[in-house]
Order: sequence, then structure tokens, then C-alpha cells
Amino acid sequence: MNEPTAQDLVTVKNQYPNRDYAVKISIPEFNCVCPKTGLPDFATITVNYIPDQKIVELKSLKLYIVKYRNLGIFHEHVTNRIMDDLVSALNPKKIDVQGDFRPRGGIHTIISASWIKKK
Repeated sequence: MNEPTAQDLVTVKNQYPNRDYAVKISIPEFNCVCPKTGLPDFATITVNYIPDQKIVELKSLKLYIVKYRNLGIFHEHVTNRIMDDLVSALNPKKIDVQGDFRPRGGIHTIISASWIKKK
């Protein structure tokens, strides 16, 4: 399976580009692999964005997310990579991505990344 890229994300024309509204997507079954140990990491990824001209088609987002299943990547990197790919595909007005990773080895991490379009 190929690594996920922004090109995997299909977009749809936003029919309300002149209105600011929020889209919140929760992905409670996200998983990837620790690049050091090879052990699985599980998380809930939450995406909040204010669309501009495009919205993400949800089936393509699901297929994009599944590509992380066997990818060795740190929590910080995966959260920021998801945000970067969504910014590249959507060019939203604003986006926040949070990775809430299940505790492993007594450590619980929550990573938050944000981006706001420059005017």
C-alpha cells in the first residue's frame, strides 16, 4: 500500500463559500505504527475546518486515513502531516487537527496543529 498523500483527498465544490461554517470530523479508529518499536498506535483524529472553495469528500478521507495503518510515524508528525495534506487539498479558511493517542507505556499524548489562511 502506498503512503498517504494530499492527492488521495477528493474535494467537492463548496456551495456556500461566502458563509463561514464549521465542519467537524472525528476519526475514532485511526492507527499507525511506532517507528521505533513497530508497535501499533491508536488515536482519535479530530478535524475542524472552515471551508473556502472546497470541502473534503468523506470516503476519500477514510481511504486516505487507512493508508497510515502500517506506516511508522511519530504522533507529532502524523498529526501535522494530516493537517498539511488537508490544507494542500482544501485551502480552507482555517483548520485545526488534533491527534488524541491512546496511552502506551504510561504516556498519553494529544497533539494539536492549526493553520489559518493569510488574507
